[in-house]
Amino acid sequence: MKLKLKVWRQKNGAARGAFVTYDANDVSKDMSFLEMLDVLNEELMSKGQDPIAFDHDCREGICGACSMVINGRPHGPQKNTTACQLHMRQFKDGDAITIEPWRAKAFPVIKDLAVDRCALDRIIQAGGFVSVSTGNAPDGNAIAVPKESADRAFDAAACIGCGACVAACPNASAMLFTSAKVAHLALLPQGQPERMERVRKMVAAMDAEDFGACTNHGECEAACPKGISLENIALLNRDYLRSSLVARPERAAGGGD
Repeated sequence: MKLKLKVWRQKNGAARGAFVTYDANDVSKDMSFLEMLDVLNEELMSKGQDPIAFDHDCREGICGACSMVINGRPHGPQKNTTACQLHMRQFKDGDAITIEPWRAKAFPVIKDLAVDRCALDRIIQAGGFVSVSTGNAPDGNAIAVPKESADRAFDAAACIGCGACVAACPNASAMLFTSAKVAHLALLPQGQPERMERVRKMVAAMDAEDFGACTNHGECEAACPKGISLENIALLNRDYLRSSLVARPERAAGGGD
């Protein structure tokens, strides 16, 4: 296949960026999208030109590093697929493809298609873990977990933290990401002791970053490569309301958050 690629190029976060058009020739339909960019970069370097910077790591749809918007859609046209698992058979000979980075204030551009997503890490650091002592590892069946709760927790834990939800949201909200990290612990027994404190801290960390507010557009769920459900946002909102009510007597007495 022959393709025309319109790629966002930006030297650094302080520089002005612009789209640059490249011709990609002899593209195999069996290539992944990132392999196609690898071939283009090899050609650019052979000409002494600067290769296109983009994030990648596992290339197996697990790490969430391959953050890019392809023809206006985070991770491209195929539903529930990361950019690294998107194959060129999804495109046709002669297609024009526009490739750009996540567009969100909280994700400043580092270079070209690579953005700084440390804001998501800071949300996790605020409370996305279990810190209470759990003792030795129990037997697998020692703590009974209802199957429905286990399934919902597993689905929420599938979030890979890529940030596609933020890139797709017209408000650049991180609610789907935060709710997935809150929900997968809130639904399990190990997460109960810190459940109320966790949701308050993680929402506060999210608000401290430059993310927008959630207005239930639903674009986040549609763009998520792992199909994380909006039901997790409903769970987060319920827990946050409950945690606010629980914390009120503490504040009135001069303690708590």
